[in-house]
Amino acid sequence: MRPAVPARARAVRETRTLPSVAPGAVEVPFVVACYDEVVARDTTWNEHSHPFHELLWNQRGASTAVVGNRVWTVAPALGLWMPAGTPHSGSAAAGTWLRTSFFGTGGTAPLPGVPVGVEITPLLRLLLDRLAEPGLPAASRSVTEAMLLDVLTPSPHELLVNVPVSALLRPIADAVRADPRDRRTLADWAAELGVSARTVTRAFNAETGTSFARWVTAVRAQHAVALLTRGWEVEEVAAEAGYGSASAFGAAFRRTTGLTPGVFRAR
Repeated sequence: MRPAVPARARAVRETRTLPSVAPGAVEVPFVVACYDEVVARDTTWNEHSHPFHELLWNQRGASTAVVGNRVWTVAPALGLWMPAGTPHSGSAAAGTWLRTSFFGTGGTAPLPGVPVGVEITPLLRLLLDRLAEPGLPAASRSVTEAMLLDVLTPSPHELLVNVPVSALLRPIADAVRADPRDRRTLADWAAELGVSARTVTRAFNAETGTSFARWVTAVRAQHAVALLTRGWEVEEVAAEAGYGSASAFGAAFRRTTGLTPGVFRAR
């Protein structure tokens, strides 16, 4: 078990600068390579890209990955496939235990050429843990890599928020992401911004690909996962995420993630 990081380590934020490298620009002499780290400080990564594909997931805690205006939450139960050459940035809080698997680009990519969510099932976790073992014999590695590539599939659910950037919607986005407990409705925001509800609805659909209500639910789910992975009780998370009851929160959370809050809660 990796040790937790003392709270005082959070006082200093670390910024890491990585290069942007195109697929095929450098030799990638592996099929799957594993990396893990417990970040000692709140950490931010600049926008960069890799010559290999990545599967991002966490053993403990939640982190974020950003591509353009799309923000994913990465957690122990839901990971993220990041294709080679995709410019992305990220952040993680102190104490987050990052797990990353790098996939060489010599063969056929097991997942699409765009970022997609991946459920970290018990079988997938077992295979990833096996490949991370030091001194794994070559024959065992080859068999495990083949099994991993066979079971690695996109999830129909992901912790994704498309952040609107227009002058009309930015006040809404900033307010709800800063405090997911914000109870203002679409009609409330329309009145506050001096436009019709139809105008706000059309803008949300155009910029985020979803409705205002579903967008708010996704923001709340991301906030909830960050709390659940720290060990918060479900009832506490429900209140902090803007829900009147744990049952209402659980139903909305499952519709968004496909999983129950308990799956994400740190043990």
